Amino acid sequence: MTEELTQHLNDGVLWVAFNRPETRNALTFAMYDALANLCTSLPTNGPIRAIVISGNGGKAFAAGTDMSQFRDFKTAQDALDYEARIAQVLDDLERCPVPTIAAINGACTGGGAAIAAACDLRITSSSLKFGFPIARTLGNCLASDNLARLSDLMGAGRVREIIFTARLILAEEAQAIGLVSEVLPDEAALMARAKELAQLVGTMAPLTLRSTKEAMRRRRAAIAVEDDDLIAMCYTSDDFHIGIDAFLSKSKPDWTGK
Repeated sequence: MTEELTQHLNDGVLWVAFNRPETRNALTFAMYDALANLCTSLPTNGPIRAIVISGNGGKAFAAGTDMSQFRDFKTAQDALDYEARIAQVLDDLERCPVPTIAAINGACTGGGAAIAAACDLRITSSSLKFGFPIARTLGNCLASDNLARLSDLMGAGRVREIIFTARLILAEEAQAIGLVSEVLPDEAALMARAKELAQLVGTMAPLTLRSTKEAMRRRRAAIAVEDDDLIAMCYTSDDFHIGIDAFLSKSKPDWTGK
């Protein structure tokens, strides 16, 4: 387990936290891999009955993938390998044999929002800012499985709207549309409720929960579509590199459509 993803076990609940507060917990590849490895190595008959995922630092759950990692992208295969890697992480998270709870405080964007969406349950503090502002920042795209997962949660029309406008969903709206089940007033109350909720679901019949998780995952997987051409188009574009440079220099990108 990397120091950028911490964990501790307490009374049957595994507490996992993204731990790069200086970057609002921007996700490195090592953090993605550590989360996936945790999920795939978890025994079904061990002491862990539920997992709570959160972000350290008080400002963010996770503010997307660390953009500096994209500077080396040169070819379509670089993009396809990246999206396949993230898709596998999210699939591993969904296949986790115990319930997963995203306890979201502050910014939850990009890859962080994708991870939260792949958890079984989501609760938040009132400071939530959830979304994928990629049409304003990087000019890349979401893979089709991510779009399908988000559409299951909030409807295809709203997914299209938040991506097209690059706006972020706040806590009250998130609860109203079913993206999160509860809104707590602050981080302390959020984590206290996460403990209660994790202990509650940890007492439920594990096979019932596991079969429900897997059946819902299979239903979505059955309608998977081919999207390699769309990923390659965005990640190999001039606009993507313009977006990276603008993001890292804190300037506004001048999109070309090429």
